[in-house]
Amino acid sequence: MTDMWTCPSCGRAFASRNQSHTCAALGDLDRHFARASPQVRATFDAVLACVRVIGPVQVLAEKTRIALQVRMSFAALMPRRDWLNGHLVLARRIDSPRFLRIDTFSPRNVVHVFRLSRPDEVDAEFAAWLAEAYRVGAQEHLRRPRLLDGAALFDGDCVGG
Repeated sequence: MTDMWTCPSCGRAFASRNQSHTCAALGDLDRHFARASPQVRATFDAVLACVRVIGPVQVLAEKTRIALQVRMSFAALMPRRDWLNGHLVLARRIDSPRFLRIDTFSPRNVVHVFRLSRPDEVDAEFAAWLAEAYRVGAQEHLRRPRLLDGAALFDGDCVGG
Protein backbone atom coordinates (compact mmCIF):
# COMPACT_ATOMS: atom_id res chain seq x y z
CA MET A 1 0.00 0.00 0.00
CA THR A 2 1.38 3.42 -0.93
CA ASP A 3 2.01 6.24 1.49
CA MET A 4 -0.57 8.95 1.89
CA TRP A 5 -0.20 12.11 -0.20
CA THR A 6 -0.59 15.45 1.56
CA CYS A 7 -2.02 18.42 -0.33
CA PRO A 8 0.60 21.20 -0.14
CA SER A 9 -2.13 23.87 -0.05
CA CYS A 10 -4.56 22.65 2.63
CA GLY A 11 -2.52 19.96 4.38
CA ARG A 12 -5.14 17.19 4.07
CA ALA A 13 -3.90 13.64 3.52
CA PHE A 14 -5.24 11.41 0.74
CA ALA A 15 -4.61 7.88 -0.50
CA SER A 16 -4.13 9.09 -4.10
CA ARG A 17 -1.58 11.64 -5.25
CA ASN A 18 -3.20 14.87 -6.46
CA GLN A 19 -6.61 13.69 -5.23
CA SER A 20 -9.38 15.96 -6.46
CA HIS A 21 -10.84 17.87 -3.53
CA THR A 22 -12.03 21.25 -2.38
CA CYS A 23 -8.96 22.85 -0.93
CA ALA A 24 -10.42 24.51 2.14
CA ALA A 25 -9.67 24.62 5.81
CA LEU A 26 -11.68 22.25 7.94
CA GLY A 27 -14.38 23.83 10.07
CA ASP A 28 -15.67 23.42 13.58
CA LEU A 29 -17.52 20.16 14.19
CA ASP A 30 -19.99 21.83 16.58
CA ARG A 31 -21.07 24.26 13.84
CA HIS A 32 -22.73 21.34 12.05
CA PHE A 33 -25.00 20.79 15.05
CA ALA A 34 -25.92 24.44 15.76
CA ARG A 35 -29.50 24.00 14.47
CA ALA A 36 -29.88 20.30 15.25
CA SER A 37 -31.74 18.78 18.15
CA PRO A 38 -29.69 17.18 20.93
CA GLN A 39 -30.95 13.80 19.65
CA VAL A 40 -29.12 14.38 16.35
CA ARG A 41 -25.83 15.06 18.14
CA ALA A 42 -26.36 11.99 20.32
CA THR A 43 -26.95 9.92 17.18
CA PHE A 44 -23.75 11.25 15.60
CA ASP A 45 -21.84 10.52 18.82
CA ALA A 46 -23.17 6.93 18.76
CA VAL A 47 -21.93 6.50 15.17
CA LEU A 48 -18.53 7.92 16.04
CA ALA A 49 -18.21 5.78 19.18
CA CYS A 50 -19.00 2.69 17.12
CA VAL A 51 -16.35 3.58 14.53
CA ARG A 52 -13.72 4.28 17.18
CA VAL A 53 -14.17 0.75 18.53
CA ILE A 54 -13.13 -0.50 15.07
CA GLY A 55 -10.02 1.66 14.84
CA PRO A 56 -8.56 5.15 14.53
CA VAL A 57 -10.52 7.56 12.36
CA GLN A 58 -10.13 11.14 11.19
CA VAL A 59 -13.25 13.28 11.65
CA LEU A 60 -13.23 15.97 8.96
CA ALA A 61 -15.68 18.81 9.55
CA GLU A 62 -16.00 20.02 5.97
CA LYS A 63 -18.22 22.87 4.78
CA THR A 64 -21.31 20.78 3.96
CA ARG A 65 -20.65 17.45 5.68
CA ILE A 66 -18.67 15.57 8.28
CA ALA A 67 -16.47 12.96 6.61
CA LEU A 68 -14.98 9.93 8.37
CA GLN A 69 -11.64 8.91 6.88
CA VAL A 70 -9.01 6.23 7.31
CA ARG A 71 -6.97 6.22 4.06
CA MET A 72 -10.03 7.45 2.17
CA SER A 73 -13.44 8.70 3.28
CA PHE A 74 -15.78 5.81 4.01
CA ALA A 75 -18.74 7.69 5.48
CA ALA A 76 -20.25 11.14 5.40
CA LEU A 77 -22.79 12.61 7.80
CA MET A 78 -24.95 15.69 7.36
CA PRO A 79 -26.84 16.79 10.48
CA ARG A 80 -30.32 18.22 9.98
CA ARG A 81 -32.68 19.61 12.61
CA ASP A 82 -34.33 16.27 13.47
CA TRP A 83 -32.19 13.58 11.84
CA LEU A 84 -28.77 12.69 10.53
CA ASN A 85 -28.44 12.12 6.78
CA GLY A 86 -25.46 10.10 5.69
CA HIS A 87 -23.88 7.55 3.45
CA LEU A 88 -21.50 4.63 3.72
CA VAL A 89 -19.11 3.50 0.99
CA LEU A 90 -19.14 -0.28 0.74
CA ALA A 91 -17.44 -2.68 -1.66
CA ARG A 92 -20.72 -4.43 -2.42
CA ARG A 93 -24.42 -3.67 -2.66
CA ILE A 94 -26.53 -4.41 0.40
CA ASP A 95 -30.26 -4.31 -0.20
CA SER A 96 -31.99 -3.18 2.98
CA PRO A 97 -35.02 -0.99 3.61
CA ARG A 98 -32.76 1.03 5.93
CA PHE A 99 -31.01 2.47 2.88
CA LEU A 100 -32.88 5.25 1.11
CA ARG A 101 -30.81 4.98 -2.07
CA ILE A 102 -27.90 2.94 -3.37
CA ASP A 103 -25.55 4.30 -6.04
CA THR A 104 -22.99 2.07 -7.71
CA PHE A 105 -19.95 4.02 -8.91
CA SER A 106 -17.78 0.96 -9.63
CA PRO A 107 -17.90 -2.75 -8.76
CA ARG A 108 -16.21 -2.06 -5.39
CA ASN A 109 -17.49 1.44 -4.70
CA VAL A 110 -21.16 1.38 -3.74
CA VAL A 111 -22.65 4.31 -1.82
CA HIS A 112 -25.50 3.48 0.56
CA VAL A 113 -27.57 6.50 1.67
CA PHE A 114 -29.30 6.39 5.06
CA ARG A 115 -31.11 8.53 7.61
CA LEU A 116 -30.81 8.07 11.36
CA SER A 117 -33.07 9.78 13.90
CA ARG A 118 -32.07 8.19 17.21
CA PRO A 119 -28.91 6.75 18.79
CA ASP A 120 -30.55 3.33 19.17
CA GLU A 121 -30.64 3.04 15.38
CA VAL A 122 -26.87 2.53 15.59
CA ASP A 123 -27.53 -1.13 16.35
CA ALA A 124 -25.58 -4.33 15.63
CA GLU A 125 -26.65 -4.37 11.98
CA PHE A 126 -25.60 -0.75 11.40
CA ALA A 127 -22.37 -1.33 13.35
CA ALA A 128 -21.50 -4.23 11.01
CA TRP A 129 -22.04 -1.93 8.00
CA LEU A 130 -19.83 0.72 9.63
CA ALA A 131 -17.10 -1.89 10.15
CA GLU A 132 -17.36 -2.97 6.52
CA ALA A 133 -17.21 0.67 5.34
CA TYR A 134 -14.22 1.27 7.63
CA ARG A 135 -12.35 -1.56 5.89
CA VAL A 136 -13.18 0.08 2.54
CA GLY A 137 -11.81 3.35 3.92
CA ALA A 138 -8.64 1.52 4.91
CA GLN A 139 -8.63 0.08 1.37
CA GLU A 140 -8.49 -3.47 2.72
CA HIS A 141 -10.94 -4.54 0.02
CA LEU A 142 -8.19 -3.86 -2.56
CA ARG A 143 -5.71 -6.25 -0.96
CA ARG A 144 -5.30 -9.72 -2.30
CA PRO A 145 -6.90 -12.25 0.04
CA ARG A 146 -4.81 -14.94 1.61
CA LEU A 147 -6.28 -18.41 1.48
CA LEU A 148 -6.65 -20.58 4.54
CA ASP A 149 -8.44 -23.92 4.22
CA GLY A 150 -10.09 -22.67 1.03
CA ALA A 151 -11.66 -19.63 2.70
CA ALA A 152 -10.58 -16.12 1.75
CA LEU A 153 -9.60 -14.07 4.78
CA PHE A 154 -8.39 -10.49 4.82
CA ASP A 155 -5.72 -9.28 7.21
CA GLY A 156 -7.20 -7.02 9.86
CA ASP A 157 -10.75 -8.37 9.57
CA CYS A 158 -12.59 -6.89 12.54
CA VAL A 159 -16.17 -8.11 12.15
CA GLY A 160 -17.05 -11.41 13.71
CA GLY A 161 -19.36 -14.06 12.22
